[in-house]
Amino acid sequence: MEQIALQWDSGPQVYTVSEFTETLRQLLDEEFGTLWISGEISGSKLAASGHYYFTLKDAEAQLKAVCFKGTARYLKFKPRDGVAVIARGRLDVYPGRGDYQLIVDALEPQGYGALQFAFEQLKKKLAMEGLFDAARKRPLPKLPARIGLVTSPSGAVIQDMLNILGRRFPGLHIRLYPATVQGEGSVEAVCRGIDYFSRSGWAQVVIVARGGGSLEDLWTFNEEAVARAIHACSVPVISAIGHETDFTIADFVADLRAPTPSAAAEMAICTRDELLERIAVCERKLAHSARFRITQAARRLHESGVERAMAVLQRGMGRRAQRLDELDYRLRDAMRAGIARRKRALETAVARHARQDVRLRFAQTRHRLETAQRALVESARRLVMRAGGRLAPIAAHLTQLSPLRILDRGYALVRTADGRLVKSPVDAPLGTHVEIRLADGGVSARVTRSDVTPNR
Repeated sequence: MEQIALQWDSGPQVYTVSEFTETLRQLLDEEFGTLWISGEISGSKLAASGHYYFTLKDAEAQLKAVCFKGTARYLKFKPRDGVAVIARGRLDVYPGRGDYQLIVDALEPQGYGALQFAFEQLKKKLAMEGLFDAARKRPLPKLPARIGLVTSPSGAVIQDMLNILGRRFPGLHIRLYPATVQGEGSVEAVCRGIDYFSRSGWAQVVIVARGGGSLEDLWTFNEEAVARAIHACSVPVISAIGHETDFTIADFVADLRAPTPSAAAEMAICTRDELLERIAVCERKLAHSARFRITQAARRLHESGVERAMAVLQRGMGRRAQRLDELDYRLRDAMRAGIARRKRALETAVARHARQDVRLRFAQTRHRLETAQRALVESARRLVMRAGGRLAPIAAHLTQLSPLRILDRGYALVRTADGRLVKSPVDAPLGTHVEIRLADGGVSARVTRSDVTPNR
């Protein structure tokens, strides 16, 4: 058999798949370097490794992208489907699938700052969880004796707040938790300060404060950890971050937002003069209410005074009349018992001495009986006199209290036929029969004319 040797011409270079993939990766890297690519995020997914995988797309094409864990932790917002972004990175080829992809090292929302976008993301998330609900916000204590401050120990903020608090209410107890309010470690420091006052229970209100600055300067108070620390605090929290136009997440979570740190000091406690004015207002209201109640009670007492006085007098006279009857009964019983006792003694004596001179014994007995009778009468008279002596002052006092004494001065009591007391012309219309009680008697009359005197 003839053997034929095949010879290949030295032509195009042949690559393995791996070699070609690596060569392509190098070419892409050399050709394009760092790229800025705009598009809309689609299919965003956070892997267990901490890497973000997503696709950048527009109306006609798409590009796979990945943001590794080490870079993702520094993103100001999390990749989310439907968000138009500008991504910075470099092109790479993934050998396992032969796909080219963008390795993202920076991500910015199109037409929107990253910080502002992150702010809106966190704000929406916390709002959905209910951290901003007005129903959970607690009122400040009316007059706190102890105020906790979480802020930087240096700078004008702390000095302004201390001056205002000391001026508004001297003697107020203030405790400062020094905290870094900007830069590395500031979030942890602020959270520790809020947690300290929450756990210690010393403060009655806590003020978290910082001076003005840019969005980046104030970013510590837009962090989720600070927001949740304020939400978990056991005492009311006042947020006083930046200037009046600055708003942070801490402002929305706090029980009260102050436009400035100085305003927070003024809102935390009233001045001594304001407190004294409140006390004076309460005193005036209390005095007015007391005078009104006294006037009403006096009017009611005046309107019903005669009826009540007569009722009291009648009850008092009834009780004394009952006591007098009781004494009379006791006196009569005592007299009857005494007579009966002496009668029995007389009969016994007559029977025992029947044989003696009847006339003499009768005379002696009669004398003793008369003597005893006189003594008994005298004793009864003294009892009646003593009882009358005790009752006389009482009767005189009751007579003085009687509304009938008023009648002696020319006044009269007018009642209708059914016994109702006539206090006003409206109580006795024309034609009404009335009974008029005078001091020494009474008369009957019919109403023929009625005049109503206007109230003074």
